[in-house]
Amino acid sequence: MQKLFLLLFISTTILTAQTNPNYWQQHVDYTMNVDVDAENYQYTGTQKLVYTNNSPDVLDKVFYHLYFNAFQPGSEMDLRLQNIVDPDYRMVTNIGTKENPIYESRIAKLKQNEIGFLKVKSLKQNGKEVDYFVEGTVLEVTLNKAIEPGEIVTFNMEFEGQLPSHIRRAGRNSEDGIALSMAQWYPKMAEYDFEGWQAHPYIGREFQGVWGNFDVKISIDKKYTIASTGYLQNPQEIGHGYEDTSKKIIKQQQGNKLTWHFVAPKVHDFTWAADANYKHDVRETKCGVTLHFFYKNEGKYKKAWKEVQPYTEKALDYFNEHIGPYPWKQYSVIQGGDGGMEYAMCTLLAGGEKLGHIVGTLYHELAHSWFQQLLASNESKHSWMDEGFTTYISTLASNKIIKKGSDKPTNDDYLGYFYAVKNNIEEPLTTHADRFNTNVAFSIGSYTKGSMFLTQLNYIIGEENTANTLKKFYSDFKFTHPTPNDIKRTAEKVSGLHLDWYLNEWIETVNTIDYAVAKVDKNSVKLARVGQMPMPIDVSVTYVDGSSEDFYIPLNLMRGEKPTSATILKDWAWGKPTYSFVTKKEIKTVEIDVSGLMADVDRSNNFLNK
Repeated sequence: MQKLFLLLFISTTILTAQTNPNYWQQHVDYTMNVDVDAENYQYTGTQKLVYTNNSPDVLDKVFYHLYFNAFQPGSEMDLRLQNIVDPDYRMVTNIGTKENPIYESRIAKLKQNEIGFLKVKSLKQNGKEVDYFVEGTVLEVTLNKAIEPGEIVTFNMEFEGQLPSHIRRAGRNSEDGIALSMAQWYPKMAEYDFEGWQAHPYIGREFQGVWGNFDVKISIDKKYTIASTGYLQNPQEIGHGYEDTSKKIIKQQQGNKLTWHFVAPKVHDFTWAADANYKHDVRETKCGVTLHFFYKNEGKYKKAWKEVQPYTEKALDYFNEHIGPYPWKQYSVIQGGDGGMEYAMCTLLAGGEKLGHIVGTLYHELAHSWFQQLLASNESKHSWMDEGFTTYISTLASNKIIKKGSDKPTNDDYLGYFYAVKNNIEEPLTTHADRFNTNVAFSIGSYTKGSMFLTQLNYIIGEENTANTLKKFYSDFKFTHPTPNDIKRTAEKVSGLHLDWYLNEWIETVNTIDYAVAKVDKNSVKLARVGQMPMPIDVSVTYVDGSSEDFYIPLNLMRGEKPTSATILKDWAWGKPTYSFVTKKEIKTVEIDVSGLMADVDRSNNFLNK
């Protein structure tokens, strides 16, 4: 079964590459054996990494991420917490008052046995030792022999790590009492792409990884249940709710430990969690994906974690229909970490005393299986693509499934964006995720404004075209690293419209949209573009006789019109600040954008009663 699955993934990648013959991406195959000392939150491991250089470049260095090194006093993550005006509340302690907060970094207070670390004990390239040095969370390796284009090399590493006290995403003994949340836990090869090495230090934001296959063995005390990326290869030996009860149980291993063997094909990360008190539920879905749920076997969590299971299947069906089929045969919902965080074939999710506490977050994290785990954009540089698109599609799913309403896009989530504009804290979405001036600007930009990119696309090219854009985007770019230009070009191909102006204005600037009804006479209308950002305009006119008529004014930069039943008028040239048209009847009222999907920052001037 696993061999067949790998062949399917290889075929998928080849088909995807055919859509752009000049596209390339690196490939890695990890084989890791890890021995865990759960009592001391430490582990040792070996890593064999087979690296394929699919680039046209000669590589004389490689870089690894050592994420756990961020959880040490004096690290870049620690210093960022101490200097940003609005630090992540999960990572600081308020030693002041609610009215006058004084934030103290939790990382700065970690003791030696509480910090996180990843230490490389030895590293070889094709059997020969290489020189390397560590700078914070990045390992820089100088190769003995450069890697030529198309060449495959093998790196063998011995490493050791310590799981930090739980502060963010990964850690020991989370607020829910989960013993081990093992995210970002291993030395991870940095991505090399058409822009060069993506060896960003870990400050606390987003990630990027190289596509590949993982073969991981984890030895840990028998009392712990492991929830993980990938497929368990020895369930009959392990038990813990994985085994097929219709088959014979293999004799358990001798000693106090069990070795769990997982294989994960075609992913770009590997995450796991472990606890001695996990309840493990399995749900077989109609679409053929097995859902696993791991949560604390305590009364306060059982009800909500049972209730969320059918909602998970419904969300899976929704995303399959509206984006594209989930390709793996398994997905795990794991209590661990803090809040929610997406990983390959799983999510870590905190809390759950009530269904409402986790179901919305779960929908968001599950949607990340498409927007990041399959459409693996560079989160560090384009966080709006994964967070924004995930917010968009998970909001539609939540409205439809949880709230029993419509899954039509609305402007309900625009308030955060308007707040950022009003308070002059907005930054261009080309800003690196770690380098936003404030956390609030990052969050509003990545989640809200990123989601609005698609919501407004419904207004610009039409709902059907937008829906088809998402499906084609998935079909053409799954298992790759798509860029902002790729989603723009996909929308252009689907709609037949030019959209370079939209990507530029909405993502690369902080220009705002503001259109006004400037003047209305008996049967003539004058509109004005007040803001800097141009848009096509929908106008609704109510006549004195009680009838109404919708008009559509294309933007000349689009070189076409969206599908519409409205009366289509002449293009509005971007360089002209005003636009006038006449009607056949006497006018009573005029309103711009009745749908509210256009992010007009001042809607007070969108309506005029003659």
